[in-house]
Amino acid sequence: MNKLSVVVPTFNEKGNVENLVEQIGNALSGIDYEIVFIDDSTDDTPDVLEKLSKENEHVRYEHRVGETGLATAVIRGFRIAEGDFLACMDADLQHPPAILRPMYAAVLSGADFCIPSRLIPGGDDGGLNLYRKFVSGTARWIGKIALPCLRHISDPTSGLFMFRRDCIRHADLRPVGWKIMIEVLAMSSYSKVVEIPYGFQNRNSGESKLSSKVTIEYLQQVAGLMKRATKRRGIEVHRWSQKHTDRMVKKYLG
Repeated sequence: MNKLSVVVPTFNEKGNVENLVEQIGNALSGIDYEIVFIDDSTDDTPDVLEKLSKENEHVRYEHRVGETGLATAVIRGFRIAEGDFLACMDADLQHPPAILRPMYAAVLSGADFCIPSRLIPGGDDGGLNLYRKFVSGTARWIGKIALPCLRHISDPTSGLFMFRRDCIRHADLRPVGWKIMIEVLAMSSYSKVVEIPYGFQNRNSGESKLSSKVTIEYLQQVAGLMKRATKRRGIEVHRWSQKHTDRMVKKYLG
């Protein structure tokens, strides 16, 4: 089995991280994995992470001082992670941890990237209110127009994805703001992407981090990637139905 590192950036998520660790553990039963938290919190989240790291051998964390930002936190997590496969997900449980198991099966099947999508048959973005759906949709289409590598990806501005470590071995990652996946997709080396459906969940605890600053940083990031993005051809994007996803999980993970 290939080891999986699940990188989770946290900012004031003390009410979610224990539940998240438990759910990830249930999802990845029988798989060699670690959870790497990169924490920028100003509340008691580091204390909760310290407790979890002592109680659970799968949990590691690093608390950063004087540095903030989701994207830079994720890149830091990728650098210190030990896994052959790397995943990124949010701490607020809007990305359901159970989806990690079919993501892992998709990469085992030969995909370089697995990207769960709210926007293919079987997916659902019901965890977003109307305003956030509008903002998310606008950001998605700006990215698709500006960056050719995103045009065949149905949900490229999500923060939920898994890939082979080798994909970023020579990637020039200079993340800004929150939309880390478009940076990784634009700058990595890969040839096959699998999309699987998932349902975006309601937030259980804490507050959304969406702000005007986040929007400005996203536009700056896209503008920078238009100049730097790796030129490539021949990327295959395969969209799995829920039924096919279930079959592949059974085939590769029993």
